[in-house]
Amino acid sequence: MSRKRKVLALAATLAGAMVLAACGGGGGGGETGGAAPTQQRAEPTQAPFTPPADAQLPAGDGQGQCSGNPAIAYIGTIAGANAGLGIAIKQAVELAVEEHNEANPGCQVSYKEFDTGGSPQTALAPTVAAINDPSILGVVGLPFSGESEAVGPALTEAGLVGVTPSATRPDLSQKGWTHFFRGLGNDSVQGPAAARFITGTLGAQTVCVIRDDSAYGQGLATEVTNALGDAAACDEEIKTGQTEFSAAIGTIESANPDAIFFAGYYAEGAPFAQQLRDAGVEADLVVPDGVKDPIFVQNAGEASEGVYMTCPCLPGDVFPEFTEAYQARWNVEPQTYSAEAYDATTVLLRGLDQGISDRAGLLDHVRNYQGQGLTKMFAWNEQGELNETPVWSYVVKDGQIERLSPID
Repeated sequence: MSRKRKVLALAATLAGAMVLAACGGGGGGGETGGAAPTQQRAEPTQAPFTPPADAQLPAGDGQGQCSGNPAIAYIGTIAGANAGLGIAIKQAVELAVEEHNEANPGCQVSYKEFDTGGSPQTALAPTVAAINDPSILGVVGLPFSGESEAVGPALTEAGLVGVTPSATRPDLSQKGWTHFFRGLGNDSVQGPAAARFITGTLGAQTVCVIRDDSAYGQGLATEVTNALGDAAACDEEIKTGQTEFSAAIGTIESANPDAIFFAGYYAEGAPFAQQLRDAGVEADLVVPDGVKDPIFVQNAGEASEGVYMTCPCLPGDVFPEFTEAYQARWNVEPQTYSAEAYDATTVLLRGLDQGISDRAGLLDHVRNYQGQGLTKMFAWNEQGELNETPVWSYVVKDGQIERLSPID
């Protein structure tokens, strides 16, 4: 067991105890490269959370009156790369529509889904299929930044409103699209928050940033690196689909940082974590929302223990009624962005409950919407960005992803 894992095991049995930083050096435990923090630190702890009492829910007041037979669509990955992230969103959308229909006999909304494969290269055809279905008045999706960019012009031309619960690249809201609304903070929020968590909470003085070649990974890594300033010790790029990381790990070993930030998805993040720990690198590993999935923990195995995560999202387990309903429907706990997708669907349903019967009307409804959701207050600016964008920290402990606290 590595020194870091021993510390985490001790923390598990001595809740709230103050312990020494596990990584007191970095890469290989030597004395060269980035100096270890000299002061003791407290292991990050879990903050309390009280769900909002006035959250809008899919069922509404049960008095919804639809015009015609409207549909809401999920457009995103279902069976493609990193599909676990998309499935967690898809299932929440479907659950929200079902709960709404059960409570509103006067407004029966159809649910439809379109699998993009999670790739910019394969996203356009299923998106066009959704556009060509006149019953579809609103979309929850697309989950990923690259595919969102690929289909954005088509959705705007069709006037089909889309609320993404997970695409975080900042410039998606700066392209002049009229259909685009983001249901979370973007990476210009998450990146600096991650940097503050790494240097403040974890006390790292030197950090290596590893980025994949996706639109998401590139944008997030840039935001983190800029926020780290002089603490950024090295920067390496890997490729989507890559499975062998000796070159990047060699760079990390040479830099000997106190912490590593991996900007990418869990498909590459899991083998990277395994190979990093196999090489004896004990520096804190911090990963973002694209890695925050049980599949990462499953695939990385022991190497996932003690990995920190940042995410502009809240875990479903802080919302007991939502978690119970989700588990009953899908036989699994809600995952990353499930609650955000549930909220996004609720926003669209409120418009349909009012009898909105066309895409232009629902687009206008979202543009002017103001309402409390489970995860945050929903009200968008002219670029489709929210005003309230919390970022939370997490840690893998005993094989589970545990919520820690909001990052100030």
